[in-house]
This record gives sequence, C-alpha cells and structure tokens, in this order.
Amino acid sequence: MRDDDNDLTRLVRSVVAPMGYEALGVEHRQRPGGSALLRVYIDHPDGIGLEDCEAVSRQLSAALDVADPIPGHYDLEVSSPGLDRPLFTPTQIAHQVGNRARFRLAVKHDGRRRFDGEILAVDVQQVRLLVDGEQIALPLDQIESARLVPTW
Repeated sequence: MRDDDNDLTRLVRSVVAPMGYEALGVEHRQRPGGSALLRVYIDHPDGIGLEDCEAVSRQLSAALDVADPIPGHYDLEVSSPGLDRPLFTPTQIAHQVGNRARFRLAVKHDGRRRFDGEILAVDVQQVRLLVDGEQIALPLDQIESARLVPTW
C-alpha cells in the first residue's frame, strides 16, 4: 500500500481534522501535459455533501498556497468516498472484512494484477481474499489501489 504518512498527507490532515472531517486518503497524480491532480477524500459520520467538499476545498486550498508542497500547476478535488470507497490503509481494509473489494497490484501475483473478492482478513503483511471460491493472500506492499465493490 502507498505511504499515507508523508508531508502532503500530514498537511491535508492538519487542515481537515479541525474542521470535523476525516481525511481518508490523498491521491496525487501527474497528468499528461505536465499538470497534476490532487484528490482528497473526506468523510464524516453524518455523511458528506457538496457544501462539505466546498468548505474543505477553500480551507485546504489556502493552506496549500502557503505551504506550496506541490511544484507546478495542479487541480484540487475534494470528494466523498462514494459507494466504491477507496481503501488507502490496512486499517481501512480491515474495517471492510466481509465486503467485496477490487485490488490492483503494482506487479503480477499468480500471473495477474487485478483481484476482485471478499475480504477475509488483514495482517501486517497481507490481505486475504476469497476469489472465485479460493483463498488467496496479496502482499500489502504490492497493492497499488483498492476499492470497495458496491453491492446493490
């Protein structure tokens, strides 16, 4: 899993937490053409609405302008996690035991990079899934991304 304890994530948390929200995760990606995207996922026990995202975006934008942690141009997006909630940490994955999730690995594992299955357990080194009736273990350090699979 990605390192969620870096300067940018700590800056985001320092702005979001006093506002009463939880910063679930931060995605920072370079886009073609040289610009970047900074996407911040927030949550609150009462849910997240557009007004929440706007308020956090205003505060966070000001803090980012002062700290200037990202060189060059970037677009800031503040979002709720949605039904297909991204999972950024082993703790977040552990809270979803029993639910289905989709994992993408940085390198192939058993000949593939994408896995979709029920989360069975998480420990310090791996997440165990039930995929097509078979239990598999994915190394945490190879997980590039993870998202819940909504059930209807």
